[in-house]
Parts: sequence; structure tokens; C-alpha cells
Amino acid sequence: MEKELNGKMLVIPEHVAIILDGNGRWAKKRLMPRNYGHSQGAKTVEQICEDAWNIGIKYLTVYAFSTENWRRPDKEVKALMRLLRKYLKDCIERTAKNNMRVRVIGEKSRLDDDIRAAIDELEEVSAANTGLNFTIALNYGSRDEMVRAMRHMAQDCKEGAFSVEEITEERFASYLDTKDLPDPDLMIRTSGEQRLSNWLLWQLAYAEFYFTDVLWPDFDKQELIRAVEYYNTRERRFGGV
Repeated sequence: MEKELNGKMLVIPEHVAIILDGNGRWAKKRLMPRNYGHSQGAKTVEQICEDAWNIGIKYLTVYAFSTENWRRPDKEVKALMRLLRKYLKDCIERTAKNNMRVRVIGEKSRLDDDIRAAIDELEEVSAANTGLNFTIALNYGSRDEMVRAMRHMAQDCKEGAFSVEEITEERFASYLDTKDLPDPDLMIRTSGEQRLSNWLLWQLAYAEFYFTDVLWPDFDKQELIRAVEYYNTRERRFGGV
């Protein structure tokens, strides 16, 4: 899909994945607690969902809480869970207003019962929506995802659902959390860090990467368009010539 943005005709990536980084540093620069940065970061997510859809992006996936984030101070983790509860509740209203479909990926068993119930409700009430496909990664780690997928696939193979010879890339991908999503075309990471941090390692095999020094709470529509402009400078050959 092509669209005119900032006076240029640009190819719009179908699926954009974002590592939301820099909330704590944003707050520290303002002499505020880290949790204030997370709260502002959540507001940025809301706005970027709207901006992404208006630009023409069909799928947006964000890295909200990783399997490694449990190592943070207990006070911060509890504050993040409180923020998550509020966000999920508010998101139900926004999905109806914006016709947005929401999915949550990751290992949900470690999340509290009320959070899992809120996730189930959110996914159910938004399932028929036809606007932006928004995916939130919670307690997500790509290695954990692949191990869970391999265990499930191995069990099905053991029970005779298919033979070892029938294991293909497509079959393996069908066991991943992202089985209902196309692979991302563009990966964005904010705050100046340039690593994947256990994020969509399988799915990002042929994505273009855009790294920006902008801290996540300051990320806006114009920075998103800059990422799309960068995407348009890349020649995507997928291993060909």
C-alpha cells in the first residue's frame, strides 16, 4: 500500500513491531519516579495506535513487559501491574470507539487471575473489529515462546498428528503466539538501544530495523513517519538479488 505522507508517496509497512524503551530515563530527566514514565508511555501507546491506523499500518505489535522484566524492583513491577490493569480496562472502551482488534501474546500463566480475565474479555469483545490489529506482548520472551511452541509441536508429533518429516517452517510458525499475524515488516526500538532483547526472534527474520534516540514517551506521529521513510530507503530482497 502506498500513501502520501509529508508530501512524499511512501510504501506503508503492513506490520510494525515496536520495543517501547526509555520510560524510566524520560522520567529521570524530569526528576520524576520511573512509574510516572511508564504512565506517560501508556498514553503514547494509545496515541500511536491511532496514528498508525491513520497512516495506513494494519498491524501494530508492542513489547510491553518481557519475561526478564520480573527482575526489576518489586515496587516497580507492582506499579506496572496496576498500570496494566487500568490500561486493559480502558482499552475495552477504546476498541469499541476505534474499531480496533486487540490480542495479547506471551506466557500468561504468571499473570494474576484478574489480569488474565481482563485479557480474555478484551480479546473477546474486540474479535470482530476490523480496524487496527493491535497486539500487546506481556510476559513475553521469544526464546520462551519458541520452547513452548516446540513442546506443543513435539507432543502433537508424538501423538501421531504428523511425522517428523512433515515438520516445516510453516508448521512450526503455526505453534507460535503470533500464528494469526503476518511477520513484521518494520521493527522500531526507541531510546537509542540497538538490540532485540529477546523480541520476536523468529518473526523478525526479514524485517527492517529502525533505531531512534527518542525516548518512548516522546515518540509521536512524525517519528513514526520518519521510521516509515527509512523503511522506504531499504531494498527488501528476502535473500534474492
